[in-house]
Amino acid sequence: MTEFDYIIVGAGSAGCVLANRLSESGTDSVLLLEAGGSDRRLWLQVPIGYGKAFYDPRVNWMFHTEPDPGLDGRAGYWPRGKVLGGSSAINAMVHMRGLPADFDAWAAHGNPGWGWADVLPWFRASEDFPGGDPVFRGVGGPLHITDPAADCHPLCLEFLAGCAALGLPRNADLNGAVAEGVGHYQITTQGGRRMSAARAHLRPALRRRNLRVETGAHATRIEVRDGRAVAVEYLRGGQTRTATARAEVILAAGAIASPLLLQHSGIGPGALLAGLDIAVLLDRPAVGQNLQDHLCIDHLYRARRPTLNQQLGTRWGQVCAGARYLATRGGPLAISVNQAGGFVRSRPELPAPDLQLYFSPLSYTRAPPDIRALLRPDRFPGFLLSAQPCRPTSRGHLRAVSPDPLAAPSIVPNSLATAEDIAALLAASRFLRRLAASPPLAAQIAAELRPGAAAQTDGELLADLRARASSVFHPVGTCRMGPNPRQDVVDAALRVHGIDGLRVIDASVFPSITSGNTNAPTIMLAEKGADLVRRDSSNNR
Repeated sequence: MTEFDYIIVGAGSAGCVLANRLSESGTDSVLLLEAGGSDRRLWLQVPIGYGKAFYDPRVNWMFHTEPDPGLDGRAGYWPRGKVLGGSSAINAMVHMRGLPADFDAWAAHGNPGWGWADVLPWFRASEDFPGGDPVFRGVGGPLHITDPAADCHPLCLEFLAGCAALGLPRNADLNGAVAEGVGHYQITTQGGRRMSAARAHLRPALRRRNLRVETGAHATRIEVRDGRAVAVEYLRGGQTRTATARAEVILAAGAIASPLLLQHSGIGPGALLAGLDIAVLLDRPAVGQNLQDHLCIDHLYRARRPTLNQQLGTRWGQVCAGARYLATRGGPLAISVNQAGGFVRSRPELPAPDLQLYFSPLSYTRAPPDIRALLRPDRFPGFLLSAQPCRPTSRGHLRAVSPDPLAAPSIVPNSLATAEDIAALLAASRFLRRLAASPPLAAQIAAELRPGAAAQTDGELLADLRARASSVFHPVGTCRMGPNPRQDVVDAALRVHGIDGLRVIDASVFPSITSGNTNAPTIMLAEKGADLVRRDSSNNR
């Protein structure tokens, strides 16, 4: 069978949701194409195993950015999932919706139906979180959310006490009625196993005869006839194949691959495509623009008491942690190392939170800078305090560099390109210093290792930020949703401007980055996007 009602490109966080929801009818045929392979790997099921996937080309695209002037010319490392489940199969599993104002900003950009009141029902529909406030939390959805507080390291309580000493509110549910405050991070796991989008959505749908999944299938071009997307060309097993779509082609390949595929299909900046000998089908300068990401700074401390370093960094500690996991599906192997944090204001007078905090009760100074070896932490007891500004104003871009659709793109993050972003990251670093000086945390600290006592002035701290700040892997915005075809790529129904039968439904359509982790908003967007597709299908019948 080479003809389907819907063809979805990319089996990541969004693509798995779409494949599930669009095949629920039992009548519409769906083809899901994934360039990677199966997620049935031990280290993709054990939650702490994401450290093993961080630099594994079998499941990870391992993108690198161009040298970034704002970061001392360093090239960034951007892991993205190349496997069923996409980045939800290799991420740190933190489930954070963001702030309500994030989505009201989407609507204000000219996207009716995307404000907080509009998207909350889709967040609720996506999740299974027993015990939450039913006005704000969902029960019985495909994506199980766990509160791992019982398994978190005891040092998390000292972090929370330090936050309280600074007047920061404690929040028992960071995805509940109020997003501001600090607490233990909820994670996408169930029964001690990772709950990726593949496990939550795709696995239950695979029994349906109207859903077909092809792995090792790298989409290379969207075929457009008379202004309508009608087919997808892809490579599989060394052969070029073509699948035809009766209703729609939907790109869900993520903020890197979706705009890249559009460009290789002739939809993008005309001068760029012509210079690469790619036939220009539709001159759309916005494709690949508006790239946004969160930049984070870590402060690293030597601790006065044992941390996860002693549990994960020694052979005996690993044996004990493994035995506990096998016996109970609990302990440090069953959760993320980002165990606590939340949304806070760097100054009390600010109108809204401007920072997201992370507390990790381990450290890994021994690892190379682009490899977070979670199972090879430092031998000494240590921990990390980290902060990311919520709403960066710098904008980057990505573009194809070759007519070869398999070639990696040029990614230009343009980090710290605005005075606002420099000031925000400096405020983040200063805030971490104040937090570390709070009596509960100060009592746990033997020494500040990074940035170190020598960094005191704004100039010295900025030099540290340029030398060490890094992405937390939240790229969005490269196929921005909005009403202007010259500045935006898709409309509020996620349809590509100027092409019928073609949508983009993934994090690339975010008009602006959400304040926190992006996986939960991406899954919400796919839930709502699937409903938009079904509505249009019903109206056209």
